[in-house]
Amino acid sequence: MKRKIVVLTGAGISAESGLATFRGSDGLWEGHRVEDVASPEGWARNPELVLEFYNQRRAAARVAQPNAGHLALVALEQDYDVVIITQNVDDLHERAGSSRVIHLHGKLFESRSTRFEHLVYPMTENRIELGDRCEKGHQLRPNIVWFGEAVPLMERAIEETATADIFMVVGTSLQVYPAANLVHYTPTNCPTYIIDPNQPALSARPNLHFVPEPATVGVPRVAAELLAQASDYLL
Repeated sequence: MKRKIVVLTGAGISAESGLATFRGSDGLWEGHRVEDVASPEGWARNPELVLEFYNQRRAAARVAQPNAGHLALVALEQDYDVVIITQNVDDLHERAGSSRVIHLHGKLFESRSTRFEHLVYPMTENRIELGDRCEKGHQLRPNIVWFGEAVPLMERAIEETATADIFMVVGTSLQVYPAANLVHYTPTNCPTYIIDPNQPALSARPNLHFVPEPATVGVPRVAAELLAQASDYLL
């Protein structure tokens, strides 16, 4: 039976494919206050701005390519049961070939009804416009979990984390909640790898391995080590 690796990924891994991280040091996201483009209040004030903001993000994500970090996570599926829990809304994990991806914060390439949350539609185009409506006549919005909204897949993420044999954190500061809490749901003594150039604030815990490298360097190195371990484990 394959051992299970659960991986929590954040903006850092997408940034290495050229996508802007969620919030800059000035508190702005691509020149906008986060509250204006990623909250229900911002949507209520100016839906056209919000739609255009995500239309631009969608166009950028469409041309971005998976990097060595994404591909190394795919390689782990040779010998492990791998579940990726991502805070990213792009589809780089899927395009790299990962088979089990949980998008905590929604999907950039989906739209949904503003009235009926279960009406979700895949997007083949980059744009949602004012006047684009669901089958019941309500405006479409990005299928993104904004600040102040519930994270519907959080319970599933907790369940997966609680059964991990190995837990990895890649490219995230562990400052965005509730996702940052997942590390506390790992089983006792579960080996935990933190792969990020900047060490996040995390209390001491058994079997904690900090890898101060970007995803394109640290993930392939850790993946190679884990694949070697799997070979020994299966002997």
